[in-house]
Amino acid sequence: MFRTGVVIGKFYPPHLGHHFLIESASLQCDLLFVLVCWKPEQTIPADTRIACIREVHPEVRVISVEDILADDDTPGWAAYTVQLLGSAPDAVFTSEDYGDGYARAMGAKHVMIDRQRLSYPCSGTMIRNDPLAYLEWVSPCMREFYVKRVCIVGAESTGKTTLAQSLAEHYQTNWVSEYGREYCAEKWKNGNITDDWVSEEFVAIATEQGRREDQASRSANKVLICDTDPFATSIWHERYMNSRSIEVETIANKRRYDLYILTGDEIPFVQDGLRDGEHIRHWMHGRFIKALTEKNCPWVLVSGDLAGRISQAVRYIDDILKTSHHC
Repeated sequence: MFRTGVVIGKFYPPHLGHHFLIESASLQCDLLFVLVCWKPEQTIPADTRIACIREVHPEVRVISVEDILADDDTPGWAAYTVQLLGSAPDAVFTSEDYGDGYARAMGAKHVMIDRQRLSYPCSGTMIRNDPLAYLEWVSPCMREFYVKRVCIVGAESTGKTTLAQSLAEHYQTNWVSEYGREYCAEKWKNGNITDDWVSEEFVAIATEQGRREDQASRSANKVLICDTDPFATSIWHERYMNSRSIEVETIANKRRYDLYILTGDEIPFVQDGLRDGEHIRHWMHGRFIKALTEKNCPWVLVSGDLAGRISQAVRYIDDILKTSHHC
């Protein structure tokens, strides 16, 4: 058993092989330091990688390290490590040959873990090149980062929920229902539909919608289907409060989607006991078009019967599954 140990790497991204290395090292140390090396231009933010490692390995001490040295500067990295830790570690744990020289330069013991990658035959490069093909090699926190997000928005009674359910079934993945509808059902459970809203309610709805979405993305199959989002909540705030909400829009602007699908308003309005916007449905549809255009994010309009809408949506979603773009 070692008093202190070090695992160092880019973790770009963290994958199951990395987690196996960290877990194996942690079991052999009283205190394990994990050094996450990063460069500003890398496409996976350092904060995302660090948060993921901390989530999976709460027992280790994670240190953010700007990658300012050449990979082959073994003496430099050894000196940098001692500076960061305040003293030399007792052991260095790697799955790489460089570990011998790196450990020796600090007077530490090198412990090689699974050099042949027999336990987890994966690499960061492999995953970065085609992340959706290798989601099984990353933990839920990185799956959340990688899965594509498709959000369906539209005015009342335009088939959003039916389309979301159908698309989730087609792609055998998760879908996120509209929390605002649940909220309204509780708010109006006595059957009295009113307009007595306050802005704080929309903030709560947007926040919970986002939380549920993030949770669902952790087990989604390549794409997550969202029946509305905080952006749509901001439009509903305009509809009920006759004003915009900076708080709701701030929540919405922090989120990313690969595609918005706007459902056409040409189909008949169906009253389900909770809807009250038939008279402004066309206005809402136009407002979504304007807001989506201003948002400068990929969006498409689907129309026609359900089969036609599914066919149109699948064509667009299949296209984004081939790209790495996020809005």
